[in-house]
Amino acid sequence: MGKEEEYFGRLAARGVSRRSFMKYCTALTATMGLSAAYVPKVAEVFAQPTQRPPVVWLHFAECTGCSESLLRSQYPYVDDLVLEVLSLEYHETLMAAAGHQAEEALQAAVKKYDGKFICVVEGAVATAYDGGYGKVGGRTFLEIAKEVVPHAAATIAYGTCACFGGIQAAKPNPGGYKGVGDAIGVKTLNIPGCPPNPINLVGTIVNYLLLGKLPELDERGRPLFAYGKTVHDQCPRRAHFENGEFAESFGSPEAAMGYCLYKLGCRGPETYNNCPVAKFNDGTSWPVEAGAPCIGCSQPDFWDTMTPFYEEF
Repeated sequence: MGKEEEYFGRLAARGVSRRSFMKYCTALTATMGLSAAYVPKVAEVFAQPTQRPPVVWLHFAECTGCSESLLRSQYPYVDDLVLEVLSLEYHETLMAAAGHQAEEALQAAVKKYDGKFICVVEGAVATAYDGGYGKVGGRTFLEIAKEVVPHAAATIAYGTCACFGGIQAAKPNPGGYKGVGDAIGVKTLNIPGCPPNPINLVGTIVNYLLLGKLPELDERGRPLFAYGKTVHDQCPRRAHFENGEFAESFGSPEAAMGYCLYKLGCRGPETYNNCPVAKFNDGTSWPVEAGAPCIGCSQPDFWDTMTPFYEEF
C-alpha cells in the first residue's frame, strides 16, 4: 500500500472520508489564492510529504491560545501536521520533555538544523530592564530570541502578541513588550489574530512546501492571501451598511442579526483578516456571525487604538 492510501486509511479510521479531505484541500487552496489546478498538489503535500522541515516553536509572553488554535486544526489533524508534514523539534506545550531535558532539546535542534529550521514564535518579547519581565529556564525571552531566531531559515510570528506585542504591549507597557521582529530587529512573517486562524498557518506552511517559498506579504509582513482585504469588505452584513440600513433599537441579540455592526463599534472596516471567509471551528462560525462586533485583534496596537470594544449609544 502506498503512502497516499495509508494516509486516506488513517483518515477513514477517524471518520474522515476522502471527499471531506479533498473539500478541505479545495478550501485551503482557495484561501491561499491558488487556482483549482493546485488542489491535487496541495493534497499530495499531506498524503505524500517529500520533506519534513524542522520547526522550533518558542513561547514567550502569551496565553497559549495560539497553540490551542493549532491543536484544533482539522485535515490535517495536529498529529499528522507534527509527525508527518513537519518535524517539530521543540514546543513547550506539546513536547514530552521538561526542565533541563527540554532546554537541551532546544539547543540540540538549533545546532543540528542551523540555518534550515522554521522558527515559530508565540508571544511578545519583553525588552525593558534587559528583558527582565519574562523568562524561561532562567533566561529572558529577549536572550532566547536573540540566540535562536537568527539561526532560522525563516521566522513566523504566530498571533498578535508575537507579531506586534498584543495586550502585553498595551499602555503603559512597563515591560517594554514588543513583537519579536521589533524586539531583535529581524524580518518576520506575521500571522496575527487573537488567536489567529490555524488555516492561515497551515496555508503558509503548505505554500512553502508546495512552491519552495513563503507567500507574498503586505507591508506589515502578513500573507496577502489571508490579510489582503478588510473584514468589512468580506463581511456578509456589508450590504446593510452600504444601503444605510441600521436597526434603530436592538432589544435582543436576535433583533440585531442581519445588520451591519459598525454602529456597535465593529472595527471590520479597519481590520485586515479573512475571518468572514475562513471562519473558525472547522468553518462553523466567526465573531460577527455570532453577533459580536470585530475588535480588530489582528491589527497593531489594537488594544489601545480599537477600544472601547463596546460602548453605550
